Amino acid sequence: MRVILIRWAILTAGVAAAAALVGGIDIDGGFWTYVWVSAILGLVNAVVRPILLVLTLPLTILTFGLFLVVLNALMLGLTDWLSDKITVDGFWTAVLGAVVISLVSWALNSLLRGEGRSGWNA
Repeated sequence: MRVILIRWAILTAGVAAAAALVGGIDIDGGFWTYVWVSAILGLVNAVVRPILLVLTLPLTILTFGLFLVVLNALMLGLTDWLSDKITVDGFWTAVLGAVVISLVSWALNSLLRGEGRSGWNA
């Protein structure tokens, strides 16, 4: 349960960063709205994304994995469609937002795991 809450908090930070940094992503509300939107995005990533990963595997291999960015943008667009609290203005805005969310999630996960420290990791 603790791991799920940590991942949810990290996704919420990524969504907040995307809303702050990308001009075409607007979230109507305060802190709890960000938590709600990240919960929807997390459910979309848990349910829909694995199915699309399998269906688009040849395209992902053909593009050396770059299609995963498009897939993440589609998940953000689906979250926009499912919730009236988030607005994503177009495909390229969703791509940029997905990149920001991915980078923030990667950075926070790396910090929590202790990667990137000098010396031996025991």
